[in-house]
Amino acid sequence: MGLDIYQAVTDRILEALEQGTVPWRNPISRGGGDQWPKNLASGKKYRGVNVFLLAMTAWAEGYDSSYWLTYKQAAGKGGQVRKGEKASMVVFWKQYETTDKDTGLPTTIPVLRYYNVFNAVQCDGLTPPDAPPETAPFEPLAEAEKISAGYVDGPRVEHGGSRAFYRPAHDLVRLPEPGRFLTREFYYATQYHELAHSTGHSKRLNRGLDTELAPFGSADYSKEELVAEMASAFLCAAAGISPPTIDQAAAYIDGWRKKLKDDKRLVIAAAGAGQRAADWILGERVPKGPS
Repeated sequence: MGLDIYQAVTDRILEALEQGTVPWRNPISRGGGDQWPKNLASGKKYRGVNVFLLAMTAWAEGYDSSYWLTYKQAAGKGGQVRKGEKASMVVFWKQYETTDKDTGLPTTIPVLRYYNVFNAVQCDGLTPPDAPPETAPFEPLAEAEKISAGYVDGPRVEHGGSRAFYRPAHDLVRLPEPGRFLTREFYYATQYHELAHSTGHSKRLNRGLDTELAPFGSADYSKEELVAEMASAFLCAAAGISPPTIDQAAAYIDGWRKKLKDDKRLVIAAAGAGQRAADWILGERVPKGPS
């Protein structure tokens, strides 16, 4: 039996929602400029549900470019889709000629079909028009690097794209290139935030991140964000970079606190869990258990 395209589209949107992507909150404008998904070979903009499917995928995967193309189009432009890269779906209506069963007259009917595309950054040998500019060489902060490098048995950390996230299923932290942050302090604060999330994995402090996925916007999701930002603040302090990031952290924490209806007790509980997460990263290990 062929692919149910309607179900595949629905599943993709639901999957994105579970990961915190809200498709109707303008996912196209994710970093300034014209981020409307378009085909690199033809230059044409995608339409309809394809806008949301491709924009959500770019946001979720941290793809910098708004340009997409098929495997064959990539090869035609001198590029090559990297081995192991996952394709994204684009749907379209195709008119089929047939005979009307009642009248016997020729007619056409629309049938939904799909094809696969790849983002330009999934390909080698291609430079899309919206490629980010070169950034100045990043100069690491020794004390800050020491903390992240000392995280024993931590998650895999990759750099690329325009979004920072922790993916529990793969125990993976993804960050934009360090030079893309406004300051070095903001880079480390963001890195610490995502590393703090990784301590919630079942093989570490077991806050249920990989076993009990909390829906975006729920109380549990909000608490986990509080935990990660508290831990980040503690780690920034340990690295000696607290002052440049404390205002940002305070605003972030307060924002999530308000989502939780100003539950002061929850903030205190999140601070305790954040301290345990920071301790874990710093090597001051405590037994596993829900936080």
